[in-house]
Amino acid sequence: MVSDARTTPEDRLAERLGAAGTVREKTPGAARGLRLWSRLTSIPVLAVLLVATTIGAAGPLQGIDGRLDRHWLYHMAPQLLPFVQGVLDRIAGQAVCLPVLAAVAIVLAVRRRSWRPPLVGLAAELAFLVGIGGLKLLIARPSPTLDDADLLAGGIQEFGEKGISFPSGHAAEAVLLYGAAAYLIARYSRATPRTLLLARIGVVLVSLNSVVTSLLLGWHWASDLLGGVLAGALCLRLVILGDQRWGRRDTMRDIDTDTDSGADAADAAKGVQE
Repeated sequence: MVSDARTTPEDRLAERLGAAGTVREKTPGAARGLRLWSRLTSIPVLAVLLVATTIGAAGPLQGIDGRLDRHWLYHMAPQLLPFVQGVLDRIAGQAVCLPVLAAVAIVLAVRRRSWRPPLVGLAAELAFLVGIGGLKLLIARPSPTLDDADLLAGGIQEFGEKGISFPSGHAAEAVLLYGAAAYLIARYSRATPRTLLLARIGVVLVSLNSVVTSLLLGWHWASDLLGGVLAGALCLRLVILGDQRWGRRDTMRDIDTDTDSGADAADAAKGVQE
């Protein structure tokens, strides 16, 4: 396999706007909307929002967390518990989202003859394990089942997974891993705009499913879920930024190589003529 260094006008537009994939600029209004969305989901903005959510979870948001912690599904529709726990909740788990991301990366790697799609997928998984996992261990917030919303009051050694509730791993996985799969499709395939739109809608729906499911089951505080979405989006942005910079570096190296080859050929031809 070789490095995928080819770029298109759509790629350059996506990099300029910071969009997570290939986009097409149809109208000035659409371009402004994309630029606004890019700014609102930029790395600095997401980082600030995540810090603010973490601070809020330490106190200001605990009142809202308590009011929303009602284990709604147990009271509203207990007959749906097996389906929600066994099907809907697992969609954002590693057992489902990781194979989906791996399948997308492998198919695109074979089609494009490039290692970059699998490396992007690996970077996304490492971002989850190290970034999200590290935050959960560091913040050590108990889950609602322990009736304690204070940060640093839990811990994996004492309470297991119930002691590392913030940020929500499922919410972060839904945004990060499915988002990475959608980015790979947009960046490394020739999918139609309709397909790309459906992929983005799918990421949004899976993320909403994870948030709503965890809230209905009472497995996370509401601020855990918000923190998970923000942390997943932040890690996704970092993975995309790394891939885009890698692509630009490969492109510049190929240009330099072609220039040197052309100069060598010209010198050789000149020597023959002399």
